[in-house]
Amino acid sequence: MSYQNSNEARQAILEAGRRLYQRGYVAANDGNISARMADGTIWATPTGVSKGFMTPEMLVRLTPEGAVVEGTWRVSSEIAMHLAIYRENPALGGVVHSHAPAATAYASLGKPFDLAISLETAVQLGVIPCAPYAVTGSPELAEAAAQFCREYHGAFLEHHGAVTWGADVMQALFRTESLEHTVTMYEHMLALGTPRLLTERQLEELEAVRRRLGITGGGRPRGREASQ
Repeated sequence: MSYQNSNEARQAILEAGRRLYQRGYVAANDGNISARMADGTIWATPTGVSKGFMTPEMLVRLTPEGAVVEGTWRVSSEIAMHLAIYRENPALGGVVHSHAPAATAYASLGKPFDLAISLETAVQLGVIPCAPYAVTGSPELAEAAAQFCREYHGAFLEHHGAVTWGADVMQALFRTESLEHTVTMYEHMLALGTPRLLTERQLEELEAVRRRLGITGGGRPRGREASQ
């Protein structure tokens, strides 16, 4: 989905920024958010501003190639990643990049999260791959993240946090929240003992739930055999 109304797109970005900041998913001036309009232009957050205290006039509107068409602030240094994601998957309407603590810690491992630790994780999130390390704002980072945006709902950025996407900004934000919640649960499981995954049979049953909810993509996480 893309936005028809600029005010709606900007308000979604501001609300997502407030929630990210209030939940501790970004610190200081970290993170960035964008929304794609029906005409292909993109509203994005500025650089050097706390995402919890943005105002509408701070946001910047760009062409799909990154040229500024509206706004006077300097756009986020990570805009190349957002543009690459929209180019790769035109169905997307929102992208959120955050440095949520648990997800960022997991990203430093440089590996995907593909474990079926809960019903919600299996249904809503699926598998989250990990884009290999690349310098912030670089074309290499942009392409490393964008390669996953058709099949999955987000990606870890090695040593850098995570990025999620969706039909609109709120769906992208909710996937950020789900990812952080999932990795936090996994940390608790490890503290309590060996995590016990859903069985493969249970995952098969959940495919019907995903279809009923209209959830597509995301990949299927790994389960365990029923005898384990």
